[in-house]
Amino acid sequence: MATKIILLWSVLFNSAQSQILPPDLKLGVATASYQIEGGWNANGKGVNIWDELTHTHPDLVADHTTGDVACDSYHLWQDDLKMLKFLKVDHYRFSLSWSRLLPGGFTNQINPDGVAYYNNLINALITEGIEPMVTLYHWDLPQNLQNLGGWTNPLMALYFENYARVAFYLFGGRVKTWITINEPSSICVGTYEDGDGAPAFVNSSGIGLYLCGRTILLAHAAAYRVYDAEFRKKQGGRVGITIDSIWAEPKTNNSADVEAATREMQFGVGVVFSLSGNYPSIMISRVGDNSKREHFMESRLPPFTPKEIKLIQGSSDFFGLNHYHTWLIANQDYPDSSPSYHKDKGTKGTQDPDWEPGIVPWGFRKLLNWIKNEYNNPLVIVTENGYGDGGAVDDVNRVVFLKEFMRALVAAIHDGCNVKGYTVWSVMDNMEWRAGYTVKFGLHYVNFTDVKRTRTPKCSAYVYATIIKERVIPGE
Repeated sequence: MATKIILLWSVLFNSAQSQILPPDLKLGVATASYQIEGGWNANGKGVNIWDELTHTHPDLVADHTTGDVACDSYHLWQDDLKMLKFLKVDHYRFSLSWSRLLPGGFTNQINPDGVAYYNNLINALITEGIEPMVTLYHWDLPQNLQNLGGWTNPLMALYFENYARVAFYLFGGRVKTWITINEPSSICVGTYEDGDGAPAFVNSSGIGLYLCGRTILLAHAAAYRVYDAEFRKKQGGRVGITIDSIWAEPKTNNSADVEAATREMQFGVGVVFSLSGNYPSIMISRVGDNSKREHFMESRLPPFTPKEIKLIQGSSDFFGLNHYHTWLIANQDYPDSSPSYHKDKGTKGTQDPDWEPGIVPWGFRKLLNWIKNEYNNPLVIVTENGYGDGGAVDDVNRVVFLKEFMRALVAAIHDGCNVKGYTVWSVMDNMEWRAGYTVKFGLHYVNFTDVKRTRTPKCSAYVYATIIKERVIPGE
């Protein structure tokens, strides 16, 4: 294995086409609490929606597994630190488990063991010169709050505001980069439209996702305003939101497909990061028109009040971006009279069979330029970008992915895109939600059959560590 790594390194880093990284581009890796922590009921932690889903319906997970132990980072966080030190990353993005800090979801009970766990991790990161980049919510809602309606309950915005206030108070003196919510579109579309997320069995096509999205945007904005009013002056940090986005490439040059690709972007990114503080106009009109045709008395897209629009407008210090795929988008009519998010969009996505699966770097560059042009060139931190495979240590495809996507990133920066951070998903193999452990995204292999959950660097870990050290992306 060592010989393979040395040979791979030699091939990659002796190319005349290697590219120097911008000096102010920070490089890191990412994880999420449910996917790595384990300790699902340890030391006062409450139950979250993924605990509930995997325990009651293991059949809904590809390999019938759970995150009960996962990478066991709750007990083995020092092993995680060793990986980060090996890579010498600038930042480590991880999420807080809401139910580990607030077991019932509310602020009346704060779990001291959860506080101690995150304090230990944050302090150790800072000691090693690694910036903690903390996500408040990465999909693991306390089950108690789901029992009250979850993100379709408008009071969730208040509950999240209170949770954020506790986190800012406990950790904000040391944490200077906060992400409120990870991937609102995936949360709402995955749960209420496509049935991919937790909780499962939600049958609310064309309705539930819009209720969910409205509450999440208000929750994010409320947390941002709390930081502004109560913590920013003293703590001096920044708060943003992370949006997941494909690049929508028109399938053909005809106007219908070009317009469909625009709708795909607006229904995905535009609904979260609108400069106006409101939904994109194309979304308001299409959902409203479809609702009338479906004989609803009002639009299925619940409007914001002027006060709420003002609350949301400008409520991000940076644009957090998760990107994995490019799709070819075509116009698609859905004649079914029942309400549907996909009918509202009126699009259909496919991928070119000639593309290398998951490796379409030119789409990444186009996406970054679209964000620059659409939103007045905001500060962008790429908070996730990664490649899934079967988990081999000799992960040549992931090496190719890293090389090509980082080159596309630098090209976008040379285009004028204001990108200051890049974060690989993930530092190690972990529990990939409904896919369980069947898909691996890690720079490190984790032996899930070993009680010690041994972590082993893959070829990609050595390559990424060298890129970070040398500040050079290998060429062809």
